[in-house]
Amino acid sequence: MKISADALLFDMDGTLISSMESVIRCWTRWAQEYGIAAEDFARVPLHGRPAVEIIAELLPAERIQEALARIEQLEVEDVSGGVVILPGTKELLASLSDGSWAVVTSATRRLAEARLHEVGIHPPLLVAADDITRGKPDPEPFLLAAVKLGAEPARCAVFEDAPAGLASGRAAGMRTVAVATTHERAELAADVVVADLSAVSAQATDDGVAITAGG
Repeated sequence: MKISADALLFDMDGTLISSMESVIRCWTRWAQEYGIAAEDFARVPLHGRPAVEIIAELLPAERIQEALARIEQLEVEDVSGGVVILPGTKELLASLSDGSWAVVTSATRRLAEARLHEVGIHPPLLVAADDITRGKPDPEPFLLAAVKLGAEPARCAVFEDAPAGLASGRAAGMRTVAVATTHERAELAADVVVADLSAVSAQATDDGVAITAGG
């Protein structure tokens, strides 16, 4: 499939990088510290959601901020050796101009910057959990990135691995490219589904960026 866009908006975890082992390790320790029963912790989805939303399902409101600071600290401390760059990421990002892409993540800015720095990714624009009031699947994160890049939503392409993130991109009126790195293809509703970013290429044109995705 070929897509013409002015801006490419990338989710972070599961799309550009993988920190899944670190996420599971840190959240499991966090749950134990806060005395959360294993069955209660198991029923709450972790991937692709802001930490504050996850915590709000497990703890009373008065404990959220303290608990949020603790999970952020655990994850930041676990960054070294806990993050790997996914196939195709470096090559695709290297082909893009600074004004044409952004990272849009459910992680906090501190954690996102730590993880991206660990693998040598320095996005020209980062939209993190701190910047929004409603996380994915709400369209707010991607719409904010489009505004900051000066791009019309219909001229943006979203790259995501999680159903919630793809729903956010669709709700924003953007084209969607799903990477099947953390979910089965059947779970991913998108304009095109690829194995990973090695199946995506981009080239600057007079009309923005020409994206080829498939495989």
